[in-house]
Amino acid sequence: MLEVKDVQLRYGDFIAVHHLDFSIRPGEIFGLLGTNGAGKTTTFRVIMGLLEPTEGEVRYYGDSVGYHNVDEIGYMIEERSLLPKMTVKEFILYIGQLKSMPKPLILERLDYWLEYFDIVSYKDKKIKELSKGNQQKVQFMSPLINDPKLLVLDEPFAGLDPINTDLFVKVIREFQKQGKMIVFSSHQLDHVESFCEKVVVLEKGEVIIQGDIKKVKEDFKKLTISINADVDVEILQGLDGVYRVIEDTDAIRVKIKSDEYVRDVFDYVKSCDNIRKFDVEQASLSEIFVAKVGGARGQV
Repeated sequence: MLEVKDVQLRYGDFIAVHHLDFSIRPGEIFGLLGTNGAGKTTTFRVIMGLLEPTEGEVRYYGDSVGYHNVDEIGYMIEERSLLPKMTVKEFILYIGQLKSMPKPLILERLDYWLEYFDIVSYKDKKIKELSKGNQQKVQFMSPLINDPKLLVLDEPFAGLDPINTDLFVKVIREFQKQGKMIVFSSHQLDHVESFCEKVVVLEKGEVIIQGDIKKVKEDFKKLTISINADVDVEILQGLDGVYRVIEDTDAIRVKIKSDEYVRDVFDYVKSCDNIRKFDVEQASLSEIFVAKVGGARGQV
């Protein structure tokens, strides 16, 4: 288990992280979200033991992170940390040896991941000769090579096309099935929403959203009704509880304040012609993120 207990990190008078508190159990995928400069990377560095918190503590299976257990952790940083003059093989050997792995085991696992990501032919190529997408694959391989119990991923999907993103997602899912702990950040909130159980959203180092994603969405209250029918948009806009109506190409999206207003919208729509769709949906994580972060900044 990873426990972040009331962690605060100061740089002089500046507080980079304010009283952060959460835990991750084996087999859980945890999302750490926020805008640029919100404190995500700082939090990762505290988790990894690279920064010492001013207050609070981080416990990894009841112990602090240090040289005695860091080999059980894999960390992929957002900034590309590859050594471009090395070949892929040389770089992964270097990373594996830093994790105290024997060379034969590193090479065995390297061959496995090269085949998985379909870049076997690049094994002896210099990293600078690879495309950005293939460099990202090598970057992703580096924290996997030691088969970590805790996998920390900072923007793992950056620069990937949908096919390769799906490959990365499958790896994360497999690690979850094996009982590993995964904590990651991503600006692609649809991926966070699709496979994270828990989430923390930071803004200027402070927690503005925290908890089980299903509960976060329930507590947000606001809903979207997708309608495909011959409706009058002006009438919809005038109904109680409706705060926005969006005309998309495939449907009319009606934003309502809570589920108590669904009946009013339904009563109107059922009087219309050519009703083909009436779906009530919870707010997406992206919508909640925009509303909460904007509210923290005084913009909504």
